[in-house]
Amino acid sequence: MCTAATYYSKDHYFGRNLDLEYSYHETVTVVPRNFELKFRHADTLKKHHALIGMAYVVDDYPLFYDAINEAGLGMAGLNFPVNAVYNPFHEGTNNITPFEFIPWILGQCASVADAKKLLSNLNLLNENFSAELPLSPLHWMIADRECSIVVEQTADGLHVYDNPVGVMTNNPTFDKQLFQLNDYMALSPEPPANNFAPDLDLDEYSRGMGAIGLPGDLSSASRFVKVAFTRMNSISAETESAAVSQFFHILGSVDQQRGCVHLGSDKYEITIYTSCCNLDRGLYYYNTYENHQITVIDMHKENLDSTTLVTYPLITGEQFCEGN
Repeated sequence: MCTAATYYSKDHYFGRNLDLEYSYHETVTVVPRNFELKFRHADTLKKHHALIGMAYVVDDYPLFYDAINEAGLGMAGLNFPVNAVYNPFHEGTNNITPFEFIPWILGQCASVADAKKLLSNLNLLNENFSAELPLSPLHWMIADRECSIVVEQTADGLHVYDNPVGVMTNNPTFDKQLFQLNDYMALSPEPPANNFAPDLDLDEYSRGMGAIGLPGDLSSASRFVKVAFTRMNSISAETESAAVSQFFHILGSVDQQRGCVHLGSDKYEITIYTSCCNLDRGLYYYNTYENHQITVIDMHKENLDSTTLVTYPLITGEQFCEGN
């Protein structure tokens, strides 16, 4: 499963947890402006916004999990099993395969408003990348410096939801995820008042009791509530280091530890990596399950007018700072 979030301080941030039981040897990948982005049923983008994100590169094609572009727009695809429905080819629409969707949007759009215009005639196509790489059931979060949306194609059509909480997980559909927040409106970061029975002498015996009832399990519905509460109440200084640190703490509130989600045999779901992208500066931060040190790749240190992809393998071994 997975979790995506935004965080707005002095700068604006977007990123995600990738929760899976295996890795495809993904890399931080920079797509320069003149790298030809080819699509199965749409015109090639010979010149476009530069991108940086996490991708599995196959035959020189970046299969993005999440990415941002130089204009300040970010996008992530998260698992959406059962609910995701991809269609046959429809004449007169933008027929885009799910594995092309992120570069198709980020290559052309500078804002959520731009993306909404393209989405108005979108058909997510049921066409595999290859026999070895079939489609994954996905939905997507798109964010800029001001707002975010969720895109879901289900059996009853394409849905574009405004996202007032700036987070997304997996199932159920986004409208139902938002609705369940009504059940938690009494939660607060403040100390609780005695609304149970004023005649009873009830004590606040611990800090944090205002959030009693906040889900703590690892299901996608519970992670949605937990990360929404954490994100909506998060505060940090406006420095880059403080904001990035806070972002990792937000997603760290719902990361998955090996052994807690058993998938049968010797398979366990874990948070393979967490990303945090500075939408204003084109910085891609990440850490991995076995490397808590934060690594950063700056897209603007690359030749963004190049025609070739640039990839950086992930640093996966734990890095220790010796204190004596």
